[in-house]
Amino acid sequence: MASIVHLQEAVDSWWVRRTPQLKVVFRVLFGVIWGIDGSLKFTPGLVSAFPQMVSDAAQGQPAWLSGWFSFWQAQVSADPALWVYSTGIFELVLALALCLGILRKLAYTGGILLSLVIWAVPEGFGGPYGPGSTDIGTGVIYAMVFLMLMVISATYGPSTWSVDYYLERRWPWWARLSEIRSPRPSPAANPDKA
Repeated sequence: MASIVHLQEAVDSWWVRRTPQLKVVFRVLFGVIWGIDGSLKFTPGLVSAFPQMVSDAAQGQPAWLSGWFSFWQAQVSADPALWVYSTGIFELVLALALCLGILRKLAYTGGILLSLVIWAVPEGFGGPYGPGSTDIGTGVIYAMVFLMLMVISATYGPSTWSVDYYLERRWPWWARLSEIRSPRPSPAANPDKA
């Protein structure tokens, strides 16, 4: 029993000691996923199939969402190439930002918004929901991953393995674009510092 406890402590210690490296690996792997997804937007046939994908997402949805899907069907049908290629470009830029660690705060925020738009339009909010529904869609999960990247960044501070780190050293104001920082406590909140 003591060896199992010792093994668990060693495993826990390994994770804790490597937190700075693991947060970078996690960010870069997520960037690679976005890069693959973005590059798939440029495959032949997607532009012609995209209006049907949005139309299919509207099928079986509640009546109160019909206006939402009608709006997007009209937008996408008018110029599907614009929507497909601009989404692909945004995804590739997001992938680059994640892999290089540049403009991370803006990338995480933009990633949340893009993920939610993908979830709400071509994924149809993951629905329709009913008997046999087993999946809520990937977009909302991606948004949560971006939110967790923000929390990790705010908790563990700046990443030395990022382009942002070097830009912040040269231009300190760059941190406003790249870092999620916790607010400084006021002197009244900490009587020892007063």
